[in-house]
Amino acid sequence: MRILLVEDDEMIGESVMAGLEGEDNAVDWVRDGNSALLALNTHTYSIMILDLGLPGKDGLQVLRQMRARRDPTPVLVTTARDTVNDRIMGLDSGADDYLIKPYDLDELSARIRALVRRAAGRADPVIVRGDLRISPATREVVYRGVPVILSSKEYALLAALAERQGVVWSRAQLEEKLYNWDNGVGSNAIEVHIHHLRKKLSDSAIKTVRGVGYLLET
Repeated sequence: MRILLVEDDEMIGESVMAGLEGEDNAVDWVRDGNSALLALNTHTYSIMILDLGLPGKDGLQVLRQMRARRDPTPVLVTTARDTVNDRIMGLDSGADDYLIKPYDLDELSARIRALVRRAAGRADPVIVRGDLRISPATREVVYRGVPVILSSKEYALLAALAERQGVVWSRAQLEEKLYNWDNGVGSNAIEVHIHHLRKKLSDSAIKTVRGVGYLLET
């Protein structure tokens, strides 16, 4: 998934970015509120991790502005402000969850998975699409009862296709899911990953909708 990290502390930002990218996520990191709003306006994210104490516009202003323009991106607030009133203000401003600093990266990942699952309308932590089972917590993939070993990009692509059943994804949408600002995207990168997935699953697992994109067959 593609994640927007909004954090002005260099040490925390570097640690969180490294941890999330190590779990096959594409992460864009910005350090102030105005940059966060610009990123939300130009890209689609599975979730935003938002610090409240930001230079320029603070986190609460970012929340209120994005919700005022009907941006549904799930937001996980991470902050050192730990009073009950601070938590209430954050949630009432549009946050979906709240995590107090310092926090454990494993808990951060678990909360991200829960929020993304909720946004997709799923209660089950395992994604089941016909013969395909994906466990986001462990990144394990089983197809027709057989475990499948995937590269990080292959897994991210398959998880994106499985995220919304019956939805056709264009190449541009899949590139948006898989790559952050710092990663160059080859002109045929998505096609190559699709080819590898078909070899590891089956030729019929992913359908090409001519002129539109790709669909996970179920």
